[in-house]
Amino acid sequence: MVASRAPGGKLVIGVTGGIGSGKSTAARLFAESGAGLVDTDAIALALTQPGQPAMREITQRFGAKYVTPSGALDRPRMRERAFSDPEAKRALEGILHPRIRAEVAEQVKAAQAPYVLVLIPLLVETGGYRDLVERVVVVDVDEEVQIARTMARSALSADQVHAIMRTQASRERRLAAADDIIDNNGDLEALRIQVLALHGRYLQMANAAGL
Repeated sequence: MVASRAPGGKLVIGVTGGIGSGKSTAARLFAESGAGLVDTDAIALALTQPGQPAMREITQRFGAKYVTPSGALDRPRMRERAFSDPEAKRALEGILHPRIRAEVAEQVKAAQAPYVLVLIPLLVETGGYRDLVERVVVVDVDEEVQIARTMARSALSADQVHAIMRTQASRERRLAAADDIIDNNGDLEALRIQVLALHGRYLQMANAAGL
């Protein structure tokens, strides 16, 4: 992937993967090794808390039934709506994505680490952030592993997991977009070894650029 360096010359790496791939665990291991980490899911969660401007727009667009009694987004109900209604999904993204992108830019700019990872579950699907991230690392697993891990951590059925996977980019499409690939079919230690190897490469890249 070719992209200009982020503001301040920071090396920015996009991390993505399908549901159940372990991308959040991989990102955490990078952060524990000393990388900066910006999590777009965490930003989206913060933006949909009570009193946030995004919640006012969401309520106006979708109605109060998608808001919890505390005033936050009813995420399970909205997720079900978005999966079944492409127009609703686009409307929700139109409200949240510009705000998420602005906050990502601020956090990247403020990061003090040698390089910064941005965890973007839908990096390939949205096509966004291409002007921000210089490389893309995809956390990859077999589809059977995706399904088993997702079912183990949630109350979702196999059919529900398949439905989510159908809304995401195919495994082949994600791999085609990757500059670096982490195979997460193994255990945590195997994942850690790969993360540490890439962390060393990214440090070299950042140092070579004088960052």
